[in-house]
Amino acid sequence: MGKLILAASLIAALSATLAWGEEVSYTRQIKPLFDARCAGCHGKDTPEYPAFKQEKEKWLAKGQGMRMDSYSHLVYFTAWPDTGALMRRLDDGESAKDGKPGNMYQYLGATEEERQKNLGLFKAWVGNWVVKKWPEITKEEMNGIRVKY
Repeated sequence: MGKLILAASLIAALSATLAWGEEVSYTRQIKPLFDARCAGCHGKDTPEYPAFKQEKEKWLAKGQGMRMDSYSHLVYFTAWPDTGALMRRLDDGESAKDGKPGNMYQYLGATEEERQKNLGLFKAWVGNWVVKKWPEITKEEMNGIRVKY
């Protein structure tokens, strides 16, 4: 119940911010958040997705994932071609069929409150938070993804 109240409060706060005209953008909110929470494992020294995929075990053994340190990299994992990958990994379980958080949710913050706040920023940036993969997503759902620069 507490998680639900916290999530509702965060959504209301984000909605109020957006209502005043300040949209969440990559440059203002997402890039600094990414640099603070994600760049250590997904930064400039990590491989592009195809190279990561070829030697996945090697990179995972080093604690590294695929490169995501630019707007175009994040769009790749949000909208297309790897539609919904970012959302599936950052989701708190609310959008998942099994209710389990994504494997990267834990890294969004040191506390549940911080994770929910940062997840709220990502959700506001994406717009239509869809955890579906490319073949499953509808045109309407895809059109709802905003990812403002």
